Amino acid sequence: MTKNGRTAIDQSVVDSAQVANLLIEALPYIQKFAGKTVVVKYGGNAIAGANSDDTLAAFAQDIALLHAVGFKPVVVHGGGPQISTMMERLGKKPTFHNGLRVTDAETMEIVSMVLLGTVNPQLVSAINQHGAPAVGVSGQDANMFIAAPHDAALGFVGEITKVDATIVKKMLAESQVPVVATLGTDSTGQAYNINADTAAGALAEALGAQKLIYMTDIAGVRSNKDDANSLLRQATTLQLRALLGSGAVDGGMIPKIESCVAAIERGVYQAHILDGRIAHVLLLELFTDAGVGTMVSRG
Repeated sequence: MTKNGRTAIDQSVVDSAQVANLLIEALPYIQKFAGKTVVVKYGGNAIAGANSDDTLAAFAQDIALLHAVGFKPVVVHGGGPQISTMMERLGKKPTFHNGLRVTDAETMEIVSMVLLGTVNPQLVSAINQHGAPAVGVSGQDANMFIAAPHDAALGFVGEITKVDATIVKKMLAESQVPVVATLGTDSTGQAYNINADTAAGALAEALGAQKLIYMTDIAGVRSNKDDANSLLRQATTLQLRALLGSGAVDGGMIPKIESCVAAIERGVYQAHILDGRIAHVLLLELFTDAGVGTMVSRG
């Protein structure tokens, strides 16, 4: 017997009942979204902010579970901190303008090297290890992301002018998990660095995704960027537009919120902004009534 009179067997029954209740709570969400496409943007900040490899493993497990219960997950990844680290290692100082990386020709080579040589294989390997057939692909492959210069001041930062999601649709039809590195190209073959938030929103729109999920290194959207207690659990696109207009959103959150609003207004059902450093945050957000981040709906 334990000090409070409860046996270890009693506690085991209670624990099992809690697990069962969680599964029952998840059931209607699984039934509702089975067969639906879910685009998950896994940010470089989420990867870099992880306390250990366990967080990446938890993310990979979440993707594998979504795949196993009938969802069609598509992972779109960034690699900002990893790119900055490599630039500094090579003696090049990262600079940003309105939340976007200034990308000259040398930086473009570093971006390609990090995204295609490090981050993409890392994610593909982790998801494969947990039983889902992940396949790495770039926005340059099969002309997925056709781009044009976003701003002369940014160099080879691209603005997506066209999305051809054929290759991703084919992968989904074959029950694979696409893992997309956010590079694009123009009609001449010039490579461009595409903001991963923008790319995720554009791809979600092209796929007619049910959900668009951003995983980053903050808990969600704040009505006051300096007040952690101002986290919005639910928001509408109108509220987010107002926050953008008021200056309450800055830095890297600007393209995230802009692409979130645009995707919902063009047909994506809902978007979520989550703290990717929390283990199994995807499951907590998608399969529980309370959720853990910010859910955005059309408004």
